[in-house]
Amino acid sequence: MSFTKVQQSFIDYIKEPSRQLPIGTESRRMKIYRDLFFNNIDSFISSGFPVLKSLYSQDAWQALVQDFFVTHDCQSPIFIDIAKEFVIFLQSEYELKAHDPGFLLELAHYEYMELVISVAKDNPSQGQITGNVAAECLCLSDTAKVLQYSYDVEHISEHYQPQSPTPTPQYFCLYRDSEDEVVFLRLNPLAAQVLGYLSQSENVTFDTLVAWLFSTYPDMEENILIKGCREMIEGLAHKGAIKEDKR
Repeated sequence: MSFTKVQQSFIDYIKEPSRQLPIGTESRRMKIYRDLFFNNIDSFISSGFPVLKSLYSQDAWQALVQDFFVTHDCQSPIFIDIAKEFVIFLQSEYELKAHDPGFLLELAHYEYMELVISVAKDNPSQGQITGNVAAECLCLSDTAKVLQYSYDVEHISEHYQPQSPTPTPQYFCLYRDSEDEVVFLRLNPLAAQVLGYLSQSENVTFDTLVAWLFSTYPDMEENILIKGCREMIEGLAHKGAIKEDKR
C-alpha cells in the first residue's frame, strides 16, 4: 500500500473509529491520536464560540463538534481558519436538530466576526482622521465590518434566547478601537447604509457620499442630511471605524 493510502486510512480512522484500523496500528494507540486531534478541535471551537457553547448541554455540544470533526474537510490547521470552517459547516452542511436554536447560524457568524476583527491587520495606507472630514478621502477601516442580522444576537445568552427574529433588521459596526478591544456598535439604518457604501469603495470623498445620500433620500432636507452625515462620520472616525485613505 502506498504511503498516501496509509496516510489517508490513518486520517479516516481518526475521524471515524468505526472504520478499519490502519495497517500496523493498534486501537489503543489510535485512540490516543484521535483524542488528541478531537480535543484540539473542540478547544478551538469552544474558545471561538463561547456564547454558542453556553447554550448547549455538554453532550449536545460534543455531538455538534463531533459532527463537524467527522464530516467537514478542514483545509487549514490555523485557529481562525478552523473557526471559519465551522461557520461554513453550519451554513452549508449541518442539518439543524430540534434542540438547535433558530438563531444558530447568525450567532455563530456574529462570534466568528469578532475573531476576524481581533486579528485583522492594520492597513498602513489608512490613517486616523484628525482634520475636516469633508476634506479627506474616506474609507471603512480594515479593522471594521458592517453587519446585519435578523435576530438580536448582541444580547443572546443562557438567560436570553429569542424565539423569533426582531421586527426590523439589526445593524452593527464591529471595529477594533485604539486599545485593540473589539467593539460592537449598534447602527441606525442610515448609518448602516453609509458604512455599507464605504465598504464597497476603496475611498470616497465627503461630497460624493453626500451626493449619493441625496439620491437615496431625495425627500430629506439638504442641510439636515449634510449635518447628520458629517456628525456621524466624525463620530465613527473618532472611534477608528472610518479612516482617511492616504494613498
